[in-house]
Amino acid sequence: MPAPERTIAAPTHRPFAARGRYRTARQLAPGLAVAALGAGLALGIAALVPGLSPLLAGIVLGLAARNFGLLPERLTAGLGVAARVPLRLGIVVLGLQLSLRDLASLGWGIPALVAAVVAVGIVATVGIGRALRVPPRQALLVACGFSVCGAAAVAGVESIVDADEEETVTAVALVVLFGTLMIPVLPLLADALGLAPHVAAVWAGASIHEVAQVVAAGGIIGGGALAVAVTVKLARVLMLAPVAAVLSWRRWRAGELAGAKRPAIVPLFVVGFLAMVVLRSVVPVPLEVLGAASWVQSFLLTTAMLALGASVRLRALLRRSGRTLALAASSTAVVAVVGLVGASLIA
Repeated sequence: MPAPERTIAAPTHRPFAARGRYRTARQLAPGLAVAALGAGLALGIAALVPGLSPLLAGIVLGLAARNFGLLPERLTAGLGVAARVPLRLGIVVLGLQLSLRDLASLGWGIPALVAAVVAVGIVATVGIGRALRVPPRQALLVACGFSVCGAAAVAGVESIVDADEEETVTAVALVVLFGTLMIPVLPLLADALGLAPHVAAVWAGASIHEVAQVVAAGGIIGGGALAVAVTVKLARVLMLAPVAAVLSWRRWRAGELAGAKRPAIVPLFVVGFLAMVVLRSVVPVPLEVLGAASWVQSFLLTTAMLALGASVRLRALLRRSGRTLALAASSTAVVAVVGLVGASLIA
């Protein structure tokens, strides 16, 4: 007797998958929209207040919204995505602000100084953090933020070291606090020490944490210091790539030994960052494009900072800030001393 004919039903996983994607997008959209709108507000506030970094404005708005209870729970998923994806995209776009020709025009002493600041700053900060019993991941985030390029460096390594949102936002807040304090202090010290504007400019670029803070300090120093200070600072930004690669390599080795999944040696967003640096160095990019890219970079990083700020409750942050504040002050001093010695030798 022939076997009964079987009817094969059409697969149903595609409609369900599409429905799931729609549901996920609907869950993420409110938080992403709030982060983007908040970033626009932060950029507007920064434009009205001279010397205010939009990243600082963003993180303060996020912190205020979270701790005054203005963020309903349904925004959490979207804000979590906003704290990660725009960070990586912003770092990629940041590469367009760097030209290898501009760095080379300052002479080979600048790369040596920048390498010394980054290497000594990271090693010393991690060592001081160990002595102060600051959690290792927190100390490493502070080390990278203070020694390399501020919030962008914290963003660049937070996923590599598996830092949580509280550790990340603590490091960013400290970058903003101590970098802002250096804006008036460094020019005053340079004047007291009798440094020439060019030397002071190299010192500012080698020591201050954020690009926006370097711009403010360079403007105070005057005498053509702004362009030199920013170029030296951007050379430090370029060090983000090797620092991220070294940290990834260390985790890769640890993952291999533990049989865990190994992270990429060079994260994809760092590859994108380097590609933008090469593009800017070999292709004449119109000023209008560079201006638009600078705005996009600020918007993306400000969006991420607002989302990070919105993930932190101040009570928990204040409970752990004593030793971390001491570490941040020590790291600032180490980087400033190395920067001053190097600037005095080569400038």
